[in-house]
Amino acid sequence: MTSQRALLVEFSPERTLGRALQDILDPHFNLSVVTEPAPENVLVDVDAARSFQDEIKSFDPLVIFLILSPRVKDNRPLQSIKEAALRVPIIAVLEASEPERVFELLKGGAADFIIPPINASDVLPRTWKLLRSDSDNSKPAEIFGTGSLSHQLVGESPDFVALLQKIPQIAKCEANVLIEGETGTGKEVYARAIHYRSARASKPFVPVNCGAIPVELVENELFGHERGAFTSAFALQAGLIEEANGGTLFLDEIDCLPPLAQVKLLRFLQEKEYKPLGSTRLKRADVRIIAASNLDLEKAIQNGKMRQDLFYRLNVISLTLPPLRERRDDIPLLARYFIARYAAEFNKELTGIAPDALHVLTAYNWPGNVRQLQHVIERAAVMADGAQLTTKDLNIPISPDCESLREAKAKEIAKFEKNYIQGLLSVCNGNITRAAEVAQKNRRALWQLIQKYRIDVSRFKTSLPR
Repeated sequence: MTSQRALLVEFSPERTLGRALQDILDPHFNLSVVTEPAPENVLVDVDAARSFQDEIKSFDPLVIFLILSPRVKDNRPLQSIKEAALRVPIIAVLEASEPERVFELLKGGAADFIIPPINASDVLPRTWKLLRSDSDNSKPAEIFGTGSLSHQLVGESPDFVALLQKIPQIAKCEANVLIEGETGTGKEVYARAIHYRSARASKPFVPVNCGAIPVELVENELFGHERGAFTSAFALQAGLIEEANGGTLFLDEIDCLPPLAQVKLLRFLQEKEYKPLGSTRLKRADVRIIAASNLDLEKAIQNGKMRQDLFYRLNVISLTLPPLRERRDDIPLLARYFIARYAAEFNKELTGIAPDALHVLTAYNWPGNVRQLQHVIERAAVMADGAQLTTKDLNIPISPDCESLREAKAKEIAKFEKNYIQGLLSVCNGNITRAAEVAQKNRRALWQLIQKYRIDVSRFKTSLPR
């Protein structure tokens, strides 16, 4: 019997997932199964959750599979197992993908998670990888802040920080990831961060823009071809999936994949198997997929551009990146980071940015997001003559979206004054003298403001009963 010990702990009355896992694990592991009844309420009884701790300690498993019914909403079963087996990797098994639930489990200590369909081609490679990583005491590469990323993940806004905090949890599992966000928000940067924080960091990270590949060549690029597969196929060619074997394949603009390529990608995601063009043999590859899109993919499904089943397979863990206009507090940080970067690259003595230029950057709406800001700073660094970037160095339009501080302040004051005077006239029944007294303002000055804002005083006057 194999010496590889696996424990299966099941908090589910149906036992459907448990039986499927047993069939897969039995030939490869010395397997022990503990079944705990899932409660009717959403919380798990603490004593019940701890009743199997003696089994864990005596059996001394190398890996634990924790099957959770949808009724189990808290993390106490996971916490109880962690108490009994601090260093043993735990794989959570769920009936469906619920991103927030997944994050809770990963944050609580789960090393990975699995959702149906349960098949050997998915479960076994991920389990071996966890065991290999654990036995080697290997740690994911800490790459934040190095040149491996196209730019640092810079920012302090709450939404941005919340996304950063999820990266280590996502990196340590093997689930597919879908990143959504406008063009230029940094989807590839996040994908690289996940890859380089994972156990796959020493293996390839292969990015591909699906929208940049001609439709007729997409399958060939992804899956490769055999010699003679078509007229110009004079030699065997490996596809991107084979190139990324052991690492991560980043599929940007996933919505641009043609229908047949979507079907083949779906099969690969399910079985980890594919056929190169012109081949009769199945090939296998251990690849994690991170996909990205700047579209609303649920609308793309309705429009027939995206297969629903592929969307569900990719959307196991989802991230939505905020546009730069929603994290304006990070613009000064990003600007200074890019200034330092390009000052060093172009050997320029740039020390910072003038306050009025920084205001222009902060007020602008940035339709191209972080990538556009990066290019603006790069150009400005080339053109700058002094030690600081100024407004004349910036090649962005000074539009209504980018008004001066004085203009913005004047607008807010005007809005306040008009609202205040209208409210005052309403309370004073349109009596300007009384309104001036309440406002502690000269009657003539108040009348001038009324005329300035074209306020119809008569509509505030109420006729008294005779």
